[in-house]
Amino acid sequence: MRGPGTTTMSLSAFPALVLNADYQPLSYFPLSLWNWQETIKAIFLDRVAVVQHYDRVVRSPGHEFKLPSVVALKEYIPQTRRPPFTRFNVFLRDRFTCQYCQTGLPAPELTFDHVIPRSRGGKTSWQNIVTACNRCNLRKGSRLPGECKMHPMQTPRTPSPHQLQRNGRSFPPNYLHESWRDYLYWDTELEP
Repeated sequence: MRGPGTTTMSLSAFPALVLNADYQPLSYFPLSLWNWQETIKAIFLDRVAVVQHYDRVVRSPGHEFKLPSVVALKEYIPQTRRPPFTRFNVFLRDRFTCQYCQTGLPAPELTFDHVIPRSRGGKTSWQNIVTACNRCNLRKGSRLPGECKMHPMQTPRTPSPHQLQRNGRSFPPNYLHESWRDYLYWDTELEP
């Protein structure tokens, strides 16, 4: 963020991208960000190294700090081996796409479907839940895929953390500061 307007912007407009000690983002979706207060506190506690700065400065009675835009943890945090089973992670595994009609939708317009309905003994698990739009979910109802000729595009499986991270890179947030781009691997056109 450069230019004369940066001094009038709220400090909440200056989050820091948080990288693990290996300089990979802790999370892509949601993107691992800290507000400026958390970032300054982590610097004082010697938990992070500052990698990049904004042009914005904050002052206290005895100090002046350039706000960090990218920080890296000093101690590596191992990524979990098994992602938690959440509605959002199901949507991310399925790339926010209805597994029946193949329509991509925002999360609020999606639901999940039991491939084998609970009324037929189906479990609520990674292996039996797929992302569905409301229309397809209602159309399928409590029938088995063969009964209604609605089969999911992919067999539901437990995703790896790597798969969720890879899928998360396909959905960049609305705002990416230029200093973050070297640490995020979204599909951006590279200069020759």
